Amino acid sequence: MPGSKLALCASLIIACCGIARGATPPPGVQLSPVQHIVRHIKDEPASLDPIKGVGLTEAEVTRDLFEGLVNQDADGHLIPGVAVSWQTNDNRTFIFHLRHDARWSNGDPVTAGDFVYSWRRLADPKNLSPFAWFAQLAGLANAGDIIAGKAPAERLGVSAPDDYTLKVELDKPVPYFASLTANFSLFPVHRATVEKYGNDWTKVGNLVGNGAFQLQQRVVNEKLVLAPNPYYWDHRHTVLTQVTFIPINQESSALNRYLANDIDITESFPKPRYQQLLKDIPGQVYTPPQLGTYYYAFNTRRAPTSDVRVRKALSYAIDRRIIAEKVVGSGEKPAFHLTPDVTAGYKPVPNYLQQHSQEELDAEAKVLMTAAGYGPDKPITLNLLYNTSEGNEKIAIAVASMWKKKLGVNVKLVNQEWKSYIDSRNTGNFDVVRASWVGDYNEPSTFLSLLTAAHSGNIAKFNDPQYDRLLEQASRQTNAKLLAADYNKAEDIIAEQAPIAPIYQYTNGRLIKPWVQGYPINNPEDVAYSQSMYILKH
Repeated sequence: MPGSKLALCASLIIACCGIARGATPPPGVQLSPVQHIVRHIKDEPASLDPIKGVGLTEAEVTRDLFEGLVNQDADGHLIPGVAVSWQTNDNRTFIFHLRHDARWSNGDPVTAGDFVYSWRRLADPKNLSPFAWFAQLAGLANAGDIIAGKAPAERLGVSAPDDYTLKVELDKPVPYFASLTANFSLFPVHRATVEKYGNDWTKVGNLVGNGAFQLQQRVVNEKLVLAPNPYYWDHRHTVLTQVTFIPINQESSALNRYLANDIDITESFPKPRYQQLLKDIPGQVYTPPQLGTYYYAFNTRRAPTSDVRVRKALSYAIDRRIIAEKVVGSGEKPAFHLTPDVTAGYKPVPNYLQQHSQEELDAEAKVLMTAAGYGPDKPITLNLLYNTSEGNEKIAIAVASMWKKKLGVNVKLVNQEWKSYIDSRNTGNFDVVRASWVGDYNEPSTFLSLLTAAHSGNIAKFNDPQYDRLLEQASRQTNAKLLAADYNKAEDIIAEQAPIAPIYQYTNGRLIKPWVQGYPINNPEDVAYSQSMYILKH
């Protein structure tokens, strides 16, 4: 995986200039005369500004509109992006050598100064980026102080010795740092455009990007249409002439449009239809493991979920095997840890949830709830927030039923569209909230850092100094065995304090038309660039 491979090459110059992410149809293959592809996304993107994205929905579109220092190939390994090579001797200072033929969609050259400007913009608190924490997690020198308003953005550990050399200084060794630069929050933006248009810079006609495609049309909640960027350095390997993203949060609606040939790739499919789809459209149903965890976060700032006994009781009472195997039911595995089993360098140690039967966990949950002062005469009432999706709704109904039957908990289900859900989530307007995380890189810290106090992804607002110290210690650990031990200790704290309840481990479940080629279905982080795809004659 990217992180581990880079660690082995830390003192070497890494150069693979001949590799590109573009489409490579085999000789003699017959292509469709119409190279248009329609991709389903689950929600309308909150923003097309790389520093304003909040998750997968934004990432999928911005990967086509922008390009970072590195990309990923079909298996998740690093390949050059704007950088053709990079080097480090100590995993703290990295030098990236940029390609001279990288261009913005208006023809301007992409320079190291663009990255300096963009990364400072990410960390600058005045920009209110929900991904500012990523700069600190990546180890960029002074990022923490800048984010906290204690230092100016100009002190961030990034500089441009010349137009095509980017120097990055970290405050700790991060062997896998280069892999982090594939994250959308570290994509460059065009300074003149941002400064000219302000908040309107991402609108159609204004947006200038450096990716393989450019924004052609946008109808909110209906579609985003992209056309090839003729100035992109690898434009000759772009086969598609149009990419359309369709936001649909109802899986059954997306499936119906897929079956009607209105969509070529779905983001998911209705899990109860899994077995039938395998019979009806064999060869079009894909469910490989994905680097992600579906979980519930508890509001640790207000009663009743501020009580650890209540949180543990609620977590214990969730029958994860039923959720994974029956409610979801398309190859997902129960999650007993926040970190998925497939994460590189992670060897989970069985915890309390795995060491006891569900009957024993249910009995312990009742004891904990009684100890917290709740029972038949004083039942708990909770609101459970989730974003609109049939799958989310089915899980919420199942969990609410488990809590009611086992613990007498009254659950009010709160269903909101993506933007409202994000607002409620960020302002703490919930007792329990549906959440998920797909790794930004293939290493346990991408998950475990979520629950550190300073992380904007810490939805539960969990604050445990011991946990934070442990993750800080792990970030500086170079001994693989000791690092693995630190990560398991972190999982132990999560299990004991229960700020979240992991529910199941993701699969990359989607439908792909047989005429679509080049989708990297085995990429564990589900990083997919439209430029790698093409349409066969059909």
